[in-house]
Amino acid sequence: MDSLTESVLSGAGPDELEGKPVPAEYLAAHLRAQDVDLFRDSAEKDVRKSLHVGRVPMPELAPDEVLVAVMAGAINYNTVWSALFEPIPTFKFLSKYAKQGRWESRHDQPYQVVGSDASGVIVRRGSGVRGWSVGDHVVVSPVLVDDQEPATHADGMLSSRMLAWGFETNFGGLAHYAVARASQLIGKPRHLSWEEAACNPLCAGTAYRMLVSPAGARIKQGDIALIWGATGGLGGYAVQFVRNGGGIAVGVVGSEEKAELSRKMGCDVVINRAELGFNESTSDDPGETVRVAKRLGSVIRKELGEDPHVVFDYVGKATFATSVYLARRGGLVVTCGSSTGFHHQYDNRYLWMNLKRIIGSHGANLQEQWETNRLISMGRVNPMLSRTYPLQEVGEAVRLVQTNSHVGKVGVLCLAPEEGLGITDPELRARIGEESLRMMRVG
Repeated sequence: MDSLTESVLSGAGPDELEGKPVPAEYLAAHLRAQDVDLFRDSAEKDVRKSLHVGRVPMPELAPDEVLVAVMAGAINYNTVWSALFEPIPTFKFLSKYAKQGRWESRHDQPYQVVGSDASGVIVRRGSGVRGWSVGDHVVVSPVLVDDQEPATHADGMLSSRMLAWGFETNFGGLAHYAVARASQLIGKPRHLSWEEAACNPLCAGTAYRMLVSPAGARIKQGDIALIWGATGGLGGYAVQFVRNGGGIAVGVVGSEEKAELSRKMGCDVVINRAELGFNESTSDDPGETVRVAKRLGSVIRKELGEDPHVVFDYVGKATFATSVYLARRGGLVVTCGSSTGFHHQYDNRYLWMNLKRIIGSHGANLQEQWETNRLISMGRVNPMLSRTYPLQEVGEAVRLVQTNSHVGKVGVLCLAPEEGLGITDPELRARIGEESLRMMRVG
C-alpha cells in the first residue's frame, strides 16, 4: 500500500495528504482494447471474462480536475454495455474524445477504467479548481460537460460534448483513484457511509430529471406514475420522487419477492408482470402487446379508477409499446434507456390520436444533481443500495446486474476496507433510522 493511500485510510488532514506522493500506478477495474472481439462468436457473453482488476498508470491532472481517492463505487448498466463491447466498443468513444485537445488525448489508452459512480476524498486539485480543497469528502456526478460550449449554460445535458464519465471517458470510479472535473463534484451526504453515498448520483439524478425537473415530467400532487422495474436502481429512486411529490406510484416488477419489496417502499399499487403473461418476447407481437397492455391497464383502473399520467420507462424494447398504450390521453412516457434493446416498435395511433408525448431524458445537469443531493442530505431520499462487493470481485457485481439478479443498486468497496465507514453525522442518521436507510439491503 502506498503512503498516500495509507494517509487517506487513516483519515489524515489536508496537509498530510498534500505531502504524500501520488502513486505512479493504481488498482482499477478496466477493460482491454485487445479484447473487443472477445464475444463476437460467443453465445454466452459473460462480463466476468472481459473485466480485469489490475494496476494502471496514474494520469496527469488537468487544471480543472481533481484526483479522488475512491472509497466506494457502484454498478450501472452502462458498465455492462462497456464490458460487452456493445452496441459499440467504448474504446471508440475514447478515441473520438482524444481528438478534442491535449488533456482529452490522455483518455485514448489500450485500457479503460470504467465506472460512473464514486464517493471519496479529494487528494489533489488542479491549478484552476475553485471551491474544493484537498481532504473534502465528495461524490462524483457522472456527467462531464464542456463549459466553453454555449448550450452548456442553458442545460448541461444539451451540450454536444456531454459525456458519461467512466463510460465515454477513461479514469472512472471503479478504482482506488479517479480523475474528475471540478464541475462534477458534489458534497458527500454526511449521514451516509461511503458505499451508500456512492450508489446515488447516476440513478438518483437521472430519476430526478425524468420526474421532477422542468426538463422531465414535472410530477405534481395526484399524478399517477407507472414505474417499470420499481425495485431497480432507477425505479427505487423514482418511487421516492413520486411519493415525495404527492404522486401515486404504480410499481411493476417481475416476481412476488420484488412485489413485496415494492409495497415496503411505498408503492400505492404493485403489479407482478409475470402474472399478466408479460415477458420480453411480448413486444415482438403487436397483438399480444395490446392484449397484455389492456390487462395491465384494467388492473390500474380497477385500483385507482384512472390511467397513468406518466410512464417511467428505462427498460426499452420489451416495455415501450406497452408504455405508449398505457399513458392516459394527454399523458407522457419519459425514457432514459433501453436495457432490453434500443429498437422500439409501437402503434403510433395510440400516441398521436390521444395527444400523448414521449420525453427523452439522459443523466442530470449539475443543478439537478445538487437538488437531488440536497434531498438525500436531508434524508428525504434514501439510498437504494442492496449489497456490496470488494473491488477484486467487481466482475461478480457487474454480472449480477447483467443478469438482472439484483434489486436496487450494487455497490463496490474500493479503498474502503469494510462497510459502514465515512459517516460524519450519526445524529441525523439516527433521526432518519436504519430501517429507512437500509430498506433495500439483502443478505
